[in-house]
Amino acid sequence: MTLHPTIQAVTDRIRKRSESTRATYLDRMANAAAEGPRRAHLTCGNQAHAYAPMGDDKARLAEAKVGNIGIITAYNDMLSAHQPFETYPDQIRAAARAAGGTAQVAGGVPSMCDGVTQGQTGMELSLFSRDVIALAAGVGLSHNVFDSAIYLGVCDKIVPGLVIAAATFGYVPGIFVPAGPMVSGLPNDQKAKVRQKFATGEVGRDELMAAEMASYHGPGTCTFYGTANTNQMLMEFMGLHLPGASFVNPGTPLRDALTVAATERALQITALGNAYTPVSDVLDEKAFVNGLVGLMATGGSTNLVLHLPAMARAAGVILDLEDFADLSAATPLMAKVYPNGLADVNHFHAAGGLGYMIGRLLEAGLLHENVNTIAGDGLARYAKEPKLKGDTIVYEDGPAISLNDKILRPPSDPFQPTGGLVQLAGNLGRGVMKASAVAPERHIVEAKARVFRTQDSVKAAFAAGEFTEDTIIVVRFQGPKSNGMPELHALTPVLAVLQDRGLKVALVTDGRMSGASGKVPSAIHVSPEAMDGGPLAYIQDGDLIRLDATNGTLDVLNTDLSTRTAATPDLAGNGNGVGRELFEIFRRNAGTADTGAGTVV
Repeated sequence: MTLHPTIQAVTDRIRKRSESTRATYLDRMANAAAEGPRRAHLTCGNQAHAYAPMGDDKARLAEAKVGNIGIITAYNDMLSAHQPFETYPDQIRAAARAAGGTAQVAGGVPSMCDGVTQGQTGMELSLFSRDVIALAAGVGLSHNVFDSAIYLGVCDKIVPGLVIAAATFGYVPGIFVPAGPMVSGLPNDQKAKVRQKFATGEVGRDELMAAEMASYHGPGTCTFYGTANTNQMLMEFMGLHLPGASFVNPGTPLRDALTVAATERALQITALGNAYTPVSDVLDEKAFVNGLVGLMATGGSTNLVLHLPAMARAAGVILDLEDFADLSAATPLMAKVYPNGLADVNHFHAAGGLGYMIGRLLEAGLLHENVNTIAGDGLARYAKEPKLKGDTIVYEDGPAISLNDKILRPPSDPFQPTGGLVQLAGNLGRGVMKASAVAPERHIVEAKARVFRTQDSVKAAFAAGEFTEDTIIVVRFQGPKSNGMPELHALTPVLAVLQDRGLKVALVTDGRMSGASGKVPSAIHVSPEAMDGGPLAYIQDGDLIRLDATNGTLDVLNTDLSTRTAATPDLAGNGNGVGRELFEIFRRNAGTADTGAGTVV
């Protein structure tokens, strides 16, 4: 199938934009790779320290003739998606030995749970934890004794941080290994209804707690299509997972077999063999375009609009919001997974999942097939499904038709003709909106502004009954330099209630919403942020604002902001408590949201 002209044009534009940075990056990676296997450059004393605790593996490590895998793990047992990783190092070490190699835990990285910190002070550390994860992984890999790496991570900032590290050590082959989603519990739409009833006082905390515990109930990734599961989709579309690995439940024979297979593949793609596949060769312009198409076709998390530019920059690739917008316009929405629909990721996987989507998108010319992947053979391999035959994984053709057209549809008959994200630009700056879950009649909202500094103040105004007419709620000074850009997830039930009461409401903010944000139109990541003197700093109550997702605009109407003085809030309390003191350097040096809000790239 001929490549769609928009896919080709955007790829060419990114390649041209990135020509200098990508060339510099590839030169660095080539020079590092030319030095040969890392361990060859260590002294005997260096190596003795690295191998001292490795028992029966010490002899093979000292010979340096077989591959040694460095494991970077984001394990903790507070994060349901990461709890299964507790046993992975032992599995990987055993599989490496059986394949003639070795494996060591190179280091651990922090993995915070946004579900725990939503609406709490700790959420102000969340975005910058991505950069901390990249730094921590870099420390682990800096020991220079690894021929390839296995990255164990799933959730919101963890995978982007690990990708930044993997790209920085791009001369080292790397494979990402997921843990899979928890089995389905209380349906997400039922949980959302209980949250809305709690917001209005119709139910108490006991009923709310029961609903939450019935939804988040066991090991594995949360089952809605938020940031964590969007990450898993990306790793498959971008060729860093084994095909079909993303959505296999924890604790199943296939899940264990995929971990073994990933270990074997990590040994096969080192520079010691004939299939050397460094991460720097995988993460090129085409891989990122494929990831962007996957984001649009699945209606994925808006958080990836922050993370993908940061990930790409680590590989010398420069993405811009116009790339997101143009690819969204060319990519049909093929999936309906909560919050865009009622299904969860287990239902999505059963309906055909990523293999079905990749196969159909390739047929439609909407993906680059000729790409480097850790599995080899280009992206067509990812349209196949892993099946367990005895103890062996066999790849078979995935379904050619959707097994549930209420969840998955082909590009020729999509849920909507364009993707899940819209760029908004105007005199209030640049931002994005997740349009896939918003009813078309709500894509344009024109109303007076109510300006707030925190989500708590919005909730207080709601409780006081202050929202009685169509309103655009502006929550500013929520950007990375203000307070670390926490997700404003607590606003979702409040805004949904107002909308259900018949009001036209929208949110405009320089902050983030949850990766599972849904049916309320929200212009988020507005840049430049208010702290940097962005236009939001000049908005006042009563200003008429128009959010237009149909035409991609965000404007204040009939108002000359240049005649006003910018608001200067008291942010003194933002810098201390619950570890915020430690992150001052990140807030001070954060980039803009449209470039990824990064500090390390």
